[in-house]
Amino acid sequence: MAMKVKEVADLVGISVRTLHYYDEIGLLTPEKTTESGYRLYTDDDLEKLQQILFFKELGFPLKKVKEIINSPSFDRYEALVLQRKMLLEKRRRLDKMIATIDKAIQHMKGEIQMTNKEKFEGFDFRHNPYEQEARKLWGDEAVDNANAKLRNMSKEEQEAMVKAMNSIYQKLAALRHGSPESEEAQAAIKEWYDFLNNNFGNYSLEAFKGLGQMYVDDAASPKTLTNLGKD
Repeated sequence: MAMKVKEVADLVGISVRTLHYYDEIGLLTPEKTTESGYRLYTDDDLEKLQQILFFKELGFPLKKVKEIINSPSFDRYEALVLQRKMLLEKRRRLDKMIATIDKAIQHMKGEIQMTNKEKFEGFDFRHNPYEQEARKLWGDEAVDNANAKLRNMSKEEQEAMVKAMNSIYQKLAALRHGSPESEEAQAAIKEWYDFLNNNFGNYSLEAFKGLGQMYVDDAASPKTLTNLGKD
């Protein structure tokens, strides 16, 4: 059953304006419309949108995503398999960064001592086991654009990033007993959301929600946030 743009926006967790923009640039243009001129998204359109969002999550620019998915050689199944591998690798790196944050917090509290090497565990972006596979499928430019920012970070920038992450976590920990709807909590959450988007690729609201749920589901998270809030 075809869906209107508002229905798709609500289903996916993106804005109507985003869908209109995808239409404007020829990235996702539904073939069907109602008699009144409203866009109608078919199952094929939704599958294409899914691909767009996976590529976006991996840091591919929309111009390149359009080129990839409109290529006659594009294989959706092949893309899904590799996207899964790449997202698992991204999660592995994030898990290591979270572990580094936990150690950095203990270090700041004087509970442990961290070596300089330990301070940057999880920040090694020089090797991605699936990079060559991605280059073969989607070209050098797409992968280079996705990796450029992280690869070009200096040691000073990496250290500043760690400090910024610690600061945000401490703010969230201090607010853990309050309402998540408070202005202070929302501001801290937005700061974390902006930080992720500015440093680790494009996070959709749905992806950000999933990351938050991962923290909730992680048995260590409550302990981590409790430790963050201790004097």
